[in-house]
Amino acid sequence: MATIVVVEDQPDSLKLLSTLLSLRGHQVIPLVNGDNLIDTVRQHSPSPDLVLLDIQLPGRDGYALLQDLKAIEGDHRWKVVALTAHAMPVDRAKALAAGFDGYITKPIDIRTFPTEVAAFLPGAPAGPAGSAGAGA
Repeated sequence: MATIVVVEDQPDSLKLLSTLLSLRGHQVIPLVNGDNLIDTVRQHSPSPDLVLLDIQLPGRDGYALLQDLKAIEGDHRWKVVALTAHAMPVDRAKALAAGFDGYITKPIDIRTFPTEVAAFLPGAPAGPAGSAGAGA
């Protein structure tokens, strides 16, 4: 299956997200903050398929970390999806305009979350950017 980096500062949420994805057969790399995100994606082999990135993190927020990811030289297969409690349409538009490949709102629905994530993985049918979580 896929390798997914999950950056979430709330331990219970990180455990839930990791468990849901692991149960689907994905390899999950959990991070409680973005401090090691760049080293993680650079050093992991093969490179991750997806980064689920909380926007409201202590220290450097998800927007700053996204720019760090985009600044890594070379071709990268990973997509970066915002994972946030900010659920207003303007928040979604801001995240997509900043360069996130998609947007998933919290709290997640445990029944639909794995399917929402799968939409961003390699081999998923192409759809509108950020469509996952739009109705959540």
